[in-house]
Amino acid sequence: MRVVFIHPNYHSGGAEIAGNWPPAWVAYLAGALKQAGYTDLHFVDAMTNDLTEDALRDRLRELQPDVIGCTAITPSIYMAERCLEIAKEVCPQALRVLGGVHATFMYQQVLTEAPYIDVIARGEGEEIIVELVRAYAAGNWKEARAGIKGLAYITDDGKIIATPAAPTVKNFDAVEPDWTLLEWEKYIYVPLGVRVAIPNMARGCPFTCSFCSQWKFWRDYRIRDPKKVVDEIEKLVNDHQVGFFILADEEPTINRKKFIAFCEELIARGLPDKVKWGINTRVTDIIRDEEYLALYRKAGLVHVSLGTEAAAQLKLDRFNKETKVAENKKAIRLLREADIFTEAQFIVGLENETAETLEETYRMARDWNPDLANWAMYTPWPFSPLFQELGDKVEIFDFSKYNFVTPIMKPDAMDRAELLDRVMNNYRRFYMIKALFHYPWRGKGFRRRYLLGCLKAFLKAGFERKFYDLGKHNYWGPQSKEKVNFGFDMTRKIAPAQMADWQAASDRASQLRARKAGEAEEARTPVMACGGGPASHDAHV
Repeated sequence: MRVVFIHPNYHSGGAEIAGNWPPAWVAYLAGALKQAGYTDLHFVDAMTNDLTEDALRDRLRELQPDVIGCTAITPSIYMAERCLEIAKEVCPQALRVLGGVHATFMYQQVLTEAPYIDVIARGEGEEIIVELVRAYAAGNWKEARAGIKGLAYITDDGKIIATPAAPTVKNFDAVEPDWTLLEWEKYIYVPLGVRVAIPNMARGCPFTCSFCSQWKFWRDYRIRDPKKVVDEIEKLVNDHQVGFFILADEEPTINRKKFIAFCEELIARGLPDKVKWGINTRVTDIIRDEEYLALYRKAGLVHVSLGTEAAAQLKLDRFNKETKVAENKKAIRLLREADIFTEAQFIVGLENETAETLEETYRMARDWNPDLANWAMYTPWPFSPLFQELGDKVEIFDFSKYNFVTPIMKPDAMDRAELLDRVMNNYRRFYMIKALFHYPWRGKGFRRRYLLGCLKAFLKAGFERKFYDLGKHNYWGPQSKEKVNFGFDMTRKIAPAQMADWQAASDRASQLRARKAGEAEEARTPVMACGGGPASHDAHV
């Protein structure tokens, strides 16, 4: 049974300016299949290798797989759909499977626009993919699919069916990713010029930020034994010469006890001398862990990206961040004192964005003085609470542009071109000051090399016009605002089946709220006895 995984060829000029990132999903699914006894596994990284459609055809024709698996985040969904359409042309007998966060929540939309997809795996894929491959190998997957949890598919009579949600992977420690399928020499972290990996210590997040979908996808929070995570990292370092890793977790510091144990295990094995690493986390965790930051740095943690999100408290409250503006500044100061590089993340581009609020984020970035700052365009994931709240204000349904760099929302006070120009103005001013007065002169040795490497990554992407998709948008500076073209495909719409699914979910939620409100009201209302007074618990009938 030959299984081929495909990573779709999608580029946006966002996070990839720092390097080519190894697709961790392949390693985790391949590991699950190997544990189940399937070893004829192959991987086609169309993104890293920038494969054309013809090249992908040739590769599939050569491999002739039995099962073809592809994944998609929201902006890569059309590329993923196209990969599986090509797969049907070249390998019509193969089972075509799509997974990932977008298809999990938008399966009605995906199966409507791409009916050549045989089945969608909804949610975590390790256990689902094993069940699917077993059913296909047995020759009765169509008969068996209704009994496999976590699937969506089209029946022979054209109905879209979703089986009950699959349980999350409870024994996370038993997950054994197989990293051998990846072409490691191609995954380079530009700031340090070393190979990069993205291992996973925990899944899930207890917070419910309104712009995010990850807490809905992973559902419950689970964390691996820190020693097992370090085993994996040690193997990545020794077997694949990885010199930098980023923990894929939404917030790896949630469980402080296990995060500290993870750091201590890295130190005990001497790994900080061989590999450095970074994380994304919340400012509140950094403030909480002030006394442990020196330990984190000793363990090799050199880069922390903070979800500061907004300079205005109003926006933080709307995002349901549960943080305060003043905490952002303090967290950055504490990290700087611990010699850990800081990256402040701002979300901009909602409908209430103005020139003044964008300027405020710049002033805050200068005042907080992080090593790096990133202004990400608000991207209204179609399965997030904030998307539903925005309603008709979302005009663009071309999901290929939902990439954090293209302004999906049009602010009331400016057009999208001006929004892009003002964001670029923030970048120009912030990094010009850093390039001239900070990076070359602040610190020495590793600190100086790392910061200059970050600057190199920005400059390289800028000169190539890849940063923020500026080349595709025809943006060359303030003088080109009138010529900016974001290339939205306005023919893209939400499928009626998806709208009906949303409406049904909304109705269920409304009914649940009404029922809870009724129960609460009933609990507040005293039970009346026959004589008109409150009944006592010991009243006689």
